Amino acid sequence: MAQIKVGVLRGGPSSEYEVSLKTGGNVLKHLPEKYQRRDILLTKEGQWHLDGFLKAPEKIFRSVDVIFNALHGQFGEDGKVQRLLETFGVNYTGSGVFASALAMNKILSREAFRQAGIRVPRGYVIKKSEPIYDAAVRIFQRLGPSFVAKPVSRGSSVGVSAAHNFNRLLDAVESAFVYDDNVLVEEYIMGREATCGVLENFRGQEHYVLPPIEIIPKNPDSLFNYQAKYDGSSQEICPANFDLETKREIEEIAKKAHEILGCRHYSRSDMIVSDRGIYLLEINTLPGLTSESLIPKSASAIGLSFPDLLDHLIKLALNKK
Repeated sequence: MAQIKVGVLRGGPSSEYEVSLKTGGNVLKHLPEKYQRRDILLTKEGQWHLDGFLKAPEKIFRSVDVIFNALHGQFGEDGKVQRLLETFGVNYTGSGVFASALAMNKILSREAFRQAGIRVPRGYVIKKSEPIYDAAVRIFQRLGPSFVAKPVSRGSSVGVSAAHNFNRLLDAVESAFVYDDNVLVEEYIMGREATCGVLENFRGQEHYVLPPIEIIPKNPDSLFNYQAKYDGSSQEICPANFDLETKREIEEIAKKAHEILGCRHYSRSDMIVSDRGIYLLEINTLPGLTSESLIPKSASAIGLSFPDLLDHLIKLALNKK
């Protein structure tokens, strides 16, 4: 019987190119031996390569049975590559077009969560085309004294920073505008950072919730931003040391967020556990799978090895689950 050909798609045009290379490299390294590995590299300039050779994407798609989507950020996680793959009838891992686009847009996903009764931080959007100083003044008066500014459509906490006074707020907004023309400014919620993954059709459950992880940044005044996620400086406690009631609520929020947006195969939701309750920050439809990433850690905590996790996701894609 011929081996199933798995094309691992990595790289892409986003600001998360390097992380995608790491995720894809880790997937290629740990794919079970029963699969034939094919390395699909998409350059920042939009050139497609298969096993090191430049090729047209439609030829690449015809040479594999399934694509493991290891892209992150714009194009890879916002529904665009999903639409391309579906146009050519290619099986692929991760969420579909609509759920990907909805999850990547923090404004739309926040509203969907809020309408479903999930707490989200209060926030306002600043457009690059409007007077930034005036908008910042309004937001400072409504949300002060501390804020978090983030690009509306980016992942991996790219361009995210905290501000605890007006001048820092202006700096944080300007930093976020480097990555997006729309910036979301939210109230800063004091509390403990947590993340929780969901895996579909696992151990007899349609939506199996992985153990929550508590994230403790090296600097207690800092956020779990892009650098902290991948430089190994943060402490990640898995399973998290929350009381049972808090753990159950974190798990329920992660499951509900996954279902609300119609995510597929797997996801990871980031939250803040505060004295005011648990706040959902965002959901990731293509969580990182590097050696430092959180989904592999939580899977390991329940005895699910990384190769077996990859095998499960590939089977879901092949079976169109």
